Amino acid sequence: MENNTLSYFNLTMFMNIRHYHYLASVFFLLLYSFILSANLFMMLIISQEKTLHEPMYIFIAFLCFNSLYGSAGFFPRFLMDLLSESHLISRPACFTQIYVIYTYASYEVTILSIMAYDRYVAVCHPLHYHRKMTSKTVYALAVLAWICPACNLTVTVVMVVRLPLCGNNIQKVYCASWNIVKLSCVTTAVNNLLAMLGAITAAFLPFAFILYTYLRIVLACWKNSGEVRGKVLQSCVPHVLSFRLIHLRHIFRKHTEKVLFGGMHMIK
Repeated sequence: MENNTLSYFNLTMFMNIRHYHYLASVFFLLLYSFILSANLFMMLIISQEKTLHEPMYIFIAFLCFNSLYGSAGFFPRFLMDLLSESHLISRPACFTQIYVIYTYASYEVTILSIMAYDRYVAVCHPLHYHRKMTSKTVYALAVLAWICPACNLTVTVVMVVRLPLCGNNIQKVYCASWNIVKLSCVTTAVNNLLAMLGAITAAFLPFAFILYTYLRIVLACWKNSGEVRGKVLQSCVPHVLSFRLIHLRHIFRKHTEKVLFGGMHMIK
């Protein structure tokens, strides 16, 4: 039956680990504590150490802050649901969680693309680096990295909110827009098209830009001596490490979700 005024959604995947919820809650509480302490420590070090008041490290601090933002949108609610008998989430809370998680992921990609631009300017236009990457430019790029994904995701979430729904069961441990779109009572062709365009804007274009900048960096290194190449590669280490750590974190999240919410269900 069509119902556009559903008050709650039911996160059904928690049923898969109901016999292991205490073990899972301890594990994820420790993980959340580590994420909080590691990111706060990194931000503290960057803020206190004047030699790190460079664009690259400022962007790393932004990544740390974004990690805190995304974690706050997921872990508190997730930990509460692990220890709860009921796994209902209110409609406003669900869409708020969607917005926070999706903007967190988009912010991450846009900040990484800005870091890649910073390295591109440093390597390919070293004489103009300090003129181009001023404090004003750094913070303007940071604001742009937050505003563009926020506007993009606002449109996406509003489109999902307006859909008439014929159910309230979400096959996840958190709210995800695609799972809600699948509950729609009407055709979602327009939503699917907007989602595809949003994904291209939020993910594929930034990643393409990162690949382009590093291609230019590699070509610039190729034309210089081995000593210069070593210095250039060393200057790119913070960005490459940040990119790699984020990639490993997403792999870890996927495997953890598969083991806890898939494997345990099969064991039972």
